[in-house]
Amino acid sequence: MTLKYTPDHEWLKIDADGTAVVGITHHAQDALGDVVFVDLPAVGTTFAAKDVAGVVESVKAAADVYMPLSGDILEVNEALRDDPALANTDPLGAGWFFKVKLTNPADADELMSETAYDELVKNA
Repeated sequence: MTLKYTPDHEWLKIDADGTAVVGITHHAQDALGDVVFVDLPAVGTTFAAKDVAGVVESVKAAADVYMPLSGDILEVNEALRDDPALANTDPLGAGWFFKVKLTNPADADELMSETAYDELVKNA
């Protein structure tokens, strides 16, 4: 499993079979504050990289969730719909947003490593 990050503060856990789990980072949820609502994509929807795939709303703001790489939505986190605070309490675990079958998993090589992402947020 490979963990990658986007400059828009999404993370991806990519499996060897080309599927990925996507969510928002600790930095994103911290900046948003208490998450109160998530709008998740429909299963079966196809997105291009950088398309808006969902929305996360907090007591402070609303933010788009971008598709990190092109692919088809396989599953959404229904628990997150019922308890949006999971995005705050466990953003890299139970607070995941959706699973996607990547069109070209090799495109993940262009995303940031954890070290590069940490540098991005440290210098923000």
